[in-house]
Amino acid sequence: MTKILTSTIIGLVMTSLFLSSTGWALADSYGAKQIPTTTPIKHLVVIFDENISFDHYFGTYPYAANPAGEPRFEASADTPTVNGLTGDLLAFNPNLVNPFRLDRSQAFTCPSSNDYQQEQLAYDGGLLDRFVQSVGKTGHDPLAFCKPDNSTTMGYFDGNTVTGLWNYAQHFAMSDNSFSTTFGASEPGEFNLVSGNTYQVTPADIPTVAIAGTAVDGVDPTYDDCSDHTPGNVFSFVNGSNNVGLLLDAKGVTWGWFQGGFKPDTPWDGTHPVTCSSSHTNVAGEEVHDYDQSHNPFQYYAATSNPHHLPPTSVAMIGRQDQANHLYDLSDFWAAVDHGNMPAVSFLKPIESQNGHAGISSPLDEQKFIVSTINHLEKTPQWKDTAVIISYDDSGGWYDHVMPPIVNQANGPEDHGCGTAKAGAIQSRCGHGPRQPLLVISPYARTNFVDHTMTDQTSILKFIEDNWGLGSIGNQSFDVQANSLDNMFDFKDGNAGKLFLNPSTGEPQ
Repeated sequence: MTKILTSTIIGLVMTSLFLSSTGWALADSYGAKQIPTTTPIKHLVVIFDENISFDHYFGTYPYAANPAGEPRFEASADTPTVNGLTGDLLAFNPNLVNPFRLDRSQAFTCPSSNDYQQEQLAYDGGLLDRFVQSVGKTGHDPLAFCKPDNSTTMGYFDGNTVTGLWNYAQHFAMSDNSFSTTFGASEPGEFNLVSGNTYQVTPADIPTVAIAGTAVDGVDPTYDDCSDHTPGNVFSFVNGSNNVGLLLDAKGVTWGWFQGGFKPDTPWDGTHPVTCSSSHTNVAGEEVHDYDQSHNPFQYYAATSNPHHLPPTSVAMIGRQDQANHLYDLSDFWAAVDHGNMPAVSFLKPIESQNGHAGISSPLDEQKFIVSTINHLEKTPQWKDTAVIISYDDSGGWYDHVMPPIVNQANGPEDHGCGTAKAGAIQSRCGHGPRQPLLVISPYARTNFVDHTMTDQTSILKFIEDNWGLGSIGNQSFDVQANSLDNMFDFKDGNAGKLFLNPSTGEPQ
């Protein structure tokens, strides 16, 4: 009886309830109040990977070639179809080369171009016939699969290589109609995720990178010791620019950006800039630097930066305001999760060798990170009210056969076929950009479901804003026009269950 009472008292302390005007909110194990949400999702984890178009990963879903010796994929009989690569798109494609299957043995490939202007030229005003000429590249890495005629951009993987993602699509929810918010490279995609805006950066004009204050590509962030601070190689958003981190802070919602390699080699000594030089090998055996400062969007805003990569003052403070200012190493995420204070909103960025970016990573490297992350989360008490969103910063120039809907016109100096911007609109933000994968893994995800709702990167931002009642960014942020992700969820039942996969093969274990 004494043991039962003691356990009960401890349980009440660890999971105290607070009554608010909108309902009950559960406290975490450190007693910090959780803000009530509009859905059952109390913990959102956004895995933000790199440079993948929808057709590159899911063009032939749910049909895989299943050659001998590779992980097999057999779809359920009731699997819905996607807007993918079939018929004439495979046999009589308008591009110089037909789309072709990349084998698992060819997982490590050379990259294509994801330049703002070149991507628009590839789509050729809706003809979608200039991918090889506009974004195709020939690589020089002898370990990477790369066609000498620049046609690698037309390659696609199937369920024998991206096996884990195909299995998640079978058991949870996937969209086949989700896009980059604008055309362009990684950095604009990151900015759209956290602010819905690629404006207003300073210096305002850097050739091919920033045009009249709008970022169309990226250089290093001003507020990061690990950046290359030579003139023309850093920029930042002007003081006063808003982002979702500031909205979360204003509402008292715990959050963090957790990135592999963020922990510096030596702690800040008050004088010398820290360095971040840790590295890992990818599937090809190449050594890859873990941390890429240009892929940490909050470092471009003075108000949400952590220039010296200061660690959290304690595990209990992860997600809360202290010297780390919400920017952490990935190891800090797991410290928080395993100690019962998982932040309400967590953005996860893997080490570079596991982010899926061609030329430095591969689908097999990426799969290890995604599957290990989800397997771990599914074993936690928080899983019951968690949603994981798998999304991408840009298409990497990989072929996709769907013309993006141009919902924001632009006629800046690097725009082609994007119409004419409305009077007073910010220029050089042509979008939507290319189509990308988007998956939701959660007990509340619809199962074996393909969503056809048109969404974009700012739909994730919109979900965060709406779920925690944050309000919007302002300054012509695209969050105000983003469509909802709600159709990918079943908030009534939460019966999607769990799926544990093998990180190496992607098959159920």
